[in-house]
Amino acid sequence: MQAVTPTTTVKSVTSRVRIARLSAVAVLAAAVAGCAQDAPQDTWDPAGPNAQKIHSLDNVVYAIAGVVGVIVFAVLSVAFWKFRDRGQPIPEQSHGKPALEIVLTIIPAMILIGVAIPSVSTLMALNKTDDTECIINVTGQQWWWEVDYPVQEGCGGIDEPIVTSGQMVIEAGTKVLVRGTSRDVIHSWWIPRLNGKRDMVPGRVHTVRLEADEPGIYAGQCTEFCGLSHANMRMEVVAMEPDDFAAWKANQVEAYVAPEEGTLAAEGESTFVAQCSRCHQVDGLTDNDGELVIARPDQNVWSGAAPNLTNLMTRNTFAGASWDLLSNECRADVWEADSADVGAAYLEGVSESCLNEVELREWLRNAPAKKPMYTDPESLEETNGLPRGMPYLALSEDQIDQLIAYLLERK
Repeated sequence: MQAVTPTTTVKSVTSRVRIARLSAVAVLAAAVAGCAQDAPQDTWDPAGPNAQKIHSLDNVVYAIAGVVGVIVFAVLSVAFWKFRDRGQPIPEQSHGKPALEIVLTIIPAMILIGVAIPSVSTLMALNKTDDTECIINVTGQQWWWEVDYPVQEGCGGIDEPIVTSGQMVIEAGTKVLVRGTSRDVIHSWWIPRLNGKRDMVPGRVHTVRLEADEPGIYAGQCTEFCGLSHANMRMEVVAMEPDDFAAWKANQVEAYVAPEEGTLAAEGESTFVAQCSRCHQVDGLTDNDGELVIARPDQNVWSGAAPNLTNLMTRNTFAGASWDLLSNECRADVWEADSADVGAAYLEGVSESCLNEVELREWLRNAPAKKPMYTDPESLEETNGLPRGMPYLALSEDQIDQLIAYLLERK
């Protein structure tokens, strides 16, 4: 057996001090990392009744956990100090204190009951669906969200289906039931200020309630690892006043208006038909023979779907809400608008002067380079050579100019 020397003792103490310092730094770093000002995905800033239920539950659970944590750390600290190793022989072992064992069994059970009652009550309230006033379908795929408004009397009445992506538009103060699923792997829908996360599983339909107290834009992101570009799969909910929401719905179903002949946008329409319409739908678009152009993403993309671009410029994000269509200055005008003005600002859409052309041009130039995606047919045997995401199209700069001009009129 190795003898304990003063040098060994000093090394031991030094090692403990180093570990204590590193632990303190780690705790401080974690605390600082959790601090943010005006964070768009702040779970501590609920903006609707569902999120408020979760917030209220958090207050109860964290209070109980905090008290328990303080007691546990206090007892451990006393034990570590009182019974620290002083080089003495192993103390006499004892066991079998029934009173203490019973007390230490009953107390945790009572704590669990105290947490379980409000937790179960909150879960039951969040799962309520009989008061739904609007139904919206969302479908996850690698790596974006499709948002589909079916024909219904809810949502103020929808007579024609509306299909968009990335951003869900709702009426503030309306109880919305989101019905979600997935086309490929498990994704997770999460708008922190409006409700908790809900997994979207292939072959199943899961529901989650949304309701915003007031108009605004509420950010979220996929919270279930879903592949290479999981971090770039985001979404937003835009809540509006009733009149603004009605105007948005009416605009979404307006008849297609072709670009004026001889313009750059008209050239872009032809380029879109030739290069993009295999996957992306623009409702009402016709070819040179006057036939409707119907996208066939099921034949070209593994998920079988691609974002509908009918009214692209009425949104202010693209590519799974990863990048803004609006420039920084114009984005601030929408995101930082007063509650009463958010709807009107959003309805203005994206103009040429406000377009974030740098990001959009980079995307059209080489989408896989900007957003990592599995698009190499040679390495996609399991998908029969179909890409996951938008592939490289080798567009010329002239074609990109044409497409941008055409897309600017999609609003």
